Amino acid sequence: MSRQAGRGTESKKMIAFKMYLGITPSITNWSPGGDEFSLILENNPLVDFVELPDNHSSLIYSNLLCGVLRGALEMVQMAVDVKFVQDTLKGDSVTEIRMKFIRRIEDNLPAGEE
Repeated sequence: MSRQAGRGTESKKMIAFKMYLGITPSITNWSPGGDEFSLILENNPLVDFVELPDNHSSLIYSNLLCGVLRGALEMVQMAVDVKFVQDTLKGDSVTEIRMKFIRRIEDNLPAGEE
């Protein structure tokens, strides 16, 4: 995914975040190759009323967002790697989700199907 292709989907991602979570992330930290970037969430509504117990401090509570992003992009034929880099629930100042384009997914239809 070139930076231009990624930027083409930026507005759609922004609209989806605003629509479903009521927030607008900033897109930053593009890799030199243009295939990787960070989504920065100043406020993560999924952690507003959550405290991690000491015995579950390694839990990535908002990891659901990574799955949603990955699944949504798979629906438009993009394979991506999505992971948390920073988490406000663990004391970081912002929530940062790192996204890396892996490849375009080709449709493999069974023989005779089109």
